[in-house]
Amino acid sequence: MQISVGIRDDILTNPQLPDTRIDIAIDERFEGLISERWLQMVMEHALRIALPREQTAVQVSLMVTDDETVKALNAEYRGLNEITDVLSFSATHPGHWEGVAESPDCQGVGPKESSDDPFILPPGELPPLGEIVVSYPQTQKQAITANHPVERELALLIVHGVLHLMGHDHLEPDDQTLMQTQEGIALDAIFSPGAEMR
Repeated sequence: MQISVGIRDDILTNPQLPDTRIDIAIDERFEGLISERWLQMVMEHALRIALPREQTAVQVSLMVTDDETVKALNAEYRGLNEITDVLSFSATHPGHWEGVAESPDCQGVGPKESSDDPFILPPGELPPLGEIVVSYPQTQKQAITANHPVERELALLIVHGVLHLMGHDHLEPDDQTLMQTQEGIALDAIFSPGAEMR
């Protein structure tokens, strides 16, 4: 089986996306462990992999936080009262409700499709892509299990989250292969010689 991955040819040469707004929040307990500048670089590489060439003007948020926050969000928005490593809240693609009971809106999690009442952005406001929330303690645990640096695990989770924002999933084997291929390409770019570290 051959997987076709449409990768932008400028990913390695120019990781910056001038028309993209990336908001980053790091829980104060983890501020000394990772830098906002490094997270910005990882997000830019992830967006270059995920976004079509014509769609670079977006706003996206990344939060690096603790297990308790991620568990609470997972329970509220996915129906799973458990810790997970990364959550993606897409502005355009609904998520999967995994809880036993019906979702609070009985239609799944995420944006609602409605042509009757479209949301209009203020002038000059970039369209929202969504938000990624990463558990730093889970990142650390998974890095130990995988026997690689925490930075590599964190980058993987961020790329994974960005791909989910774009509607990618890994429920089917072909989709999982495509997603893993894109993650590998992004990680190669992030950790290539000359890429900015921490």
